[in-house]
Amino acid sequence: MRRREFITLVGGAVASPLVARAQQPAKTKRIAIVSAAEPASQMVASYNPIYRGFFDELSRHGLVEGKHLVIERYSAEGDTDRFPQLVRDIVAARPDAICSAYSQITLLFKSTKTTIPIVTIGPDPVALGLAQSISHPGGNITGVTIDAGLEIWGKRIGLIKEVLPKLSNLALILPLPPKLWEGSPYSAVFRQAAKLANIALSPALLDGKIDADTYRRVFTSFAESKPDALLISESSINAVNSVTLIELAAKYRLPAMYTWREHAENGGLMSHSFDLEELGRSCGYQMAQVVSGSNPGDIPFIQVTRLYLTLNLKTAKSLGLEFPATLLGSADFIIE
Repeated sequence: MRRREFITLVGGAVASPLVARAQQPAKTKRIAIVSAAEPASQMVASYNPIYRGFFDELSRHGLVEGKHLVIERYSAEGDTDRFPQLVRDIVAARPDAICSAYSQITLLFKSTKTTIPIVTIGPDPVALGLAQSISHPGGNITGVTIDAGLEIWGKRIGLIKEVLPKLSNLALILPLPPKLWEGSPYSAVFRQAAKLANIALSPALLDGKIDADTYRRVFTSFAESKPDALLISESSINAVNSVTLIELAAKYRLPAMYTWREHAENGGLMSHSFDLEELGRSCGYQMAQVVSGSNPGDIPFIQVTRLYLTLNLKTAKSLGLEFPATLLGSADFIIE
């Protein structure tokens, strides 16, 4: 049963710069797009909805790759240890603007004190120290905020509790170095959301080179922490490894709440997610303003708040679970 038009998803990244700078017109702009995990071949409109929205919106403003724009694609290929060098390489290349869809990377750009305009997608930019305010960021960073913080994560945990009323221990899978967890906005939001739901939160923090084996080790460790369910963060690294995550959740019979619709469509239990094409369009709109000469510090962050609930009935049945009628009635997409 399908209630609205399905729009596929993913979370974004790339590979070493694929650049063609020769014979470009004088007014051609160079945009560096950087993310944490995916190969450059997937950073195109035909593969990824977030880039479909991004490039469509740029085109609507008369900015076309290969004609008015040179797009330089970069990726850490799932290795958090590569983030600092990647940031240094991009800053040294001096593009006209940077698009970063990963908060850790955006924070590293800020730490370099570069003045290159940056358009980012991520959680609350004020809490992260990226902006003075949503309405007037100041500095050289603007973009799209996709996380209203406590409210959204509290809602996601509440949705899991509707399926598992006796939920008491929730594991969070989050690609974030442990040293950045303690005292961070991430930690405060997740812990407060868990506290309000009266459950224990067990963070599984991932660092270094993150691949399928990393996730296998995490799931093996659950034999000790014994979570009742999983909460999968909206990191692009988790998105790239979605097949592994879904397979492991099924193997260990762990119900999971995912933050991208693709996960639920491909076998995850449920997701509560933003529309990626909408995110891409919002990011493209911000980038078009920056490339046209607007000061990013004067461009308000766009707050995307519409989320879509997707439920997978087949996966629920395989786990011996049933979705409550109230949850089924509020779902945007139901996979049978």
